[in-house]
Amino acid sequence: MRLLRVATPQAEIAVEAHGPDAGPCAILLHGFPYSARSYDAVAPRLAARGLRVLVPHLRGFGQTRLRPGVMRSGAQGALGADLLALMEALGIGRALLAGYDWGGRAACVVAALHPERCAGLLSCTGYAIQDIAASAAPAAPDQEARWWYQYYLHGARGARGLAENRRAFAALLWRQWSPSWRFTEAEFAASAAHWDNPDFVEVAVHSYRHRFGLVPGDPAHEGLEAALARRPRLAVPALDLHGAEDGVNPPRPAPHPDFRRILLPGVGHNPPQEAPEAFAEALLELA
Repeated sequence: MRLLRVATPQAEIAVEAHGPDAGPCAILLHGFPYSARSYDAVAPRLAARGLRVLVPHLRGFGQTRLRPGVMRSGAQGALGADLLALMEALGIGRALLAGYDWGGRAACVVAALHPERCAGLLSCTGYAIQDIAASAAPAAPDQEARWWYQYYLHGARGARGLAENRRAFAALLWRQWSPSWRFTEAEFAASAAHWDNPDFVEVAVHSYRHRFGLVPGDPAHEGLEAALARRPRLAVPALDLHGAEDGVNPPRPAPHPDFRRILLPGVGHNPPQEAPEAFAEALLELA
């Protein structure tokens, strides 16, 4: 693995690179509160099959650093803009895009708005673009309970709680969201190191407030957010590799019409780390 530092208009993005420098490219994007370590067993499998594999540290995580004066936005527009800017900076015209949670959202944003840049899309909860205009409508009570952490972060108490207890906060979510995953202390510690990023808390808090329309996004992404508000359909091959035991976004009875779904029994919210072989093979189907 080689660590790259890629300059974009808003950030210096840390990217873990595997495999050849040329050839088909796959970009693997992690979620919250996880890290690039989710792909430690996936990236080598893909690289061994000849793919150029890139695993970015998302904004607010690991060694990625936002530039001074840039809004610490965690909005979907910011995540998608970072991915597109990364591809531009590295001269990547087209890539397989794969992710879960925040990373799946970033991949969906680029795939929906720039289909010419996406050779195939794997999103572990399907269509992840947020419908912010409809965010005030209540969900079923059991789903509202799963989103407790989002409501917690809407207030100052939650923001302080995340800042002071980020490891305990994340450990609770890992257990709730993947009830059958027996992750080790070493696996957890490896990801926890990525949450020491100075922007981690601010970006996370903004993300969970913006998606409910409680705070504005970065003005630099207004056009992108307007396009996402139209709920764009996908025009690329798309796969929903969904953990059957996902404790925060359980599979709905029918997948989004733009996706073909594969259910993973015994797997929760973090398929690449819980089922790396299945994740790699599913992505190779799109290659």
